[in-house]
Amino acid sequence: MKRDDTRRELKYEVLKEVAELKFNDNLNDETIDRIPYKIIPGATPKFRCCVYKEREIIRQRVKLAMTKPPIPAHNVENFKITGNIIQVIPAACEGCPINRFQVTENCQKCMAKACQHACAFGAITITGRGAYIDQDKCRECGRCAEACPYHAIADLMRPCKRSCDVGAISIGGDKLAVIDESKCIACGHCAQACPFGAISDISIITEIIDAIKSDKRTVAIPAPAVEGQFGPTATVGKVITALKKLGFDDVYEVALGGDAVSYFEAKELIENKEAGKKMTTSCCPAFANLIRKHYPALIDNISSTVSPMQAVYRWVKKNDPDAYVVFIGPCMAKKDEAKYFDDDIAVMTFEELNAVFDARHIDPNECEETPSLATSYGRRFSGSGGVAASVAKAVNELGYTGDEIKLKACNGAAECKVGLAMMKAGKLPEDIIEGMACEGGCIAGPGAIELVNKLKVARMKKIKGKDGDNITEMLTKTDFMDVDMHRKFK
Repeated sequence: MKRDDTRRELKYEVLKEVAELKFNDNLNDETIDRIPYKIIPGATPKFRCCVYKEREIIRQRVKLAMTKPPIPAHNVENFKITGNIIQVIPAACEGCPINRFQVTENCQKCMAKACQHACAFGAITITGRGAYIDQDKCRECGRCAEACPYHAIADLMRPCKRSCDVGAISIGGDKLAVIDESKCIACGHCAQACPFGAISDISIITEIIDAIKSDKRTVAIPAPAVEGQFGPTATVGKVITALKKLGFDDVYEVALGGDAVSYFEAKELIENKEAGKKMTTSCCPAFANLIRKHYPALIDNISSTVSPMQAVYRWVKKNDPDAYVVFIGPCMAKKDEAKYFDDDIAVMTFEELNAVFDARHIDPNECEETPSLATSYGRRFSGSGGVAASVAKAVNELGYTGDEIKLKACNGAAECKVGLAMMKAGKLPEDIIEGMACEGGCIAGPGAIELVNKLKVARMKKIKGKDGDNITEMLTKTDFMDVDMHRKFK
């Protein structure tokens, strides 16, 4: 399955080539060197200035696909090597305009001089050719652009920087983007925003393929957002069959973990409500990172319940401690979550699985349906507001009769920041914040395949709450009640 997006296509081609070579036991220095020439054949460039630059981009992408930082082998530029999940690909970073506000040809040299009067830093002068911005004085406040009646001042902030709600991206002296690990919440929005695909996530597909080919029992746990990702007819049941054809011994929906989180988080919410304490959900790892790194005073307000991914991992491990468990979803931040906790989970995105499926010529749309375990409430975790709705259902099932519990669903990192600021200031009227760093929820994650506007309507019709669904009964039926659901940090 391909998308009409050159950035995504290049990433897909690299992942597919690496997966094919790994499955065929043919991934070595010689075959790795051939990949750039297979993807970029001939001497005519396809999308950059020359084939040499294009091939270097492919080489650096191959490194990412093999769990390595995308730094050139020689590294004479002395690029900093970091352990961040989200990485800048040096060869692909175009060196976007570093001066944010620039006067365009639309400037009419008007007599009002609105831009100059709006600038509090004396950065603007009016010349015979029009307004001029002294970049040494400019503080990028944007008042000049707002004041200009002709919209003649362009805001050229880099898309990656504009997309980052936590200010983790800066521009280095070499005009390449730099990600500050101390601020980065691993949401992956910068990877989505970069028009040149110069930011991407590190992959461990080679390790996962090794596990599939070994004698280990391998278990895939796809996220609730899987419905519709691999095509219009690729239901959860068909994807489960496709994963078994790929080589996984067992497959369980993470939506079942969503049911478990709803139940245990509802119990925690009732206790906090009675104690007069506000709390937040803990399912979205980027949201949890936002609190840990930018609102540390609220760390104790994060739910102590594990995420649905960790819940299913523990449920699998309860019966088979030696199982190799792979979470598959649309979220890059899940790779970051796996680093923080005792639960040793392997993580793969839908993008990566798509390439691996194609490397093995598996189409989920053509697979048989396999039954799965989860309520429609657990499956709604993938959309904004879904966690809140599921927790509310569990609260009702627990027979809570106290004062009304109020839930606030924050859709996107910007809304999350507003909600957390209110909680920190003691002005949050609700009892719990559901935080989703991606607007629309997990289905809009940076590791997804299908466009979110295509997924929303079709998915929600299939998975909206059913009258007969009972979270408590599902957890009892699946022997989930005695699973340890408390977070444990490394």
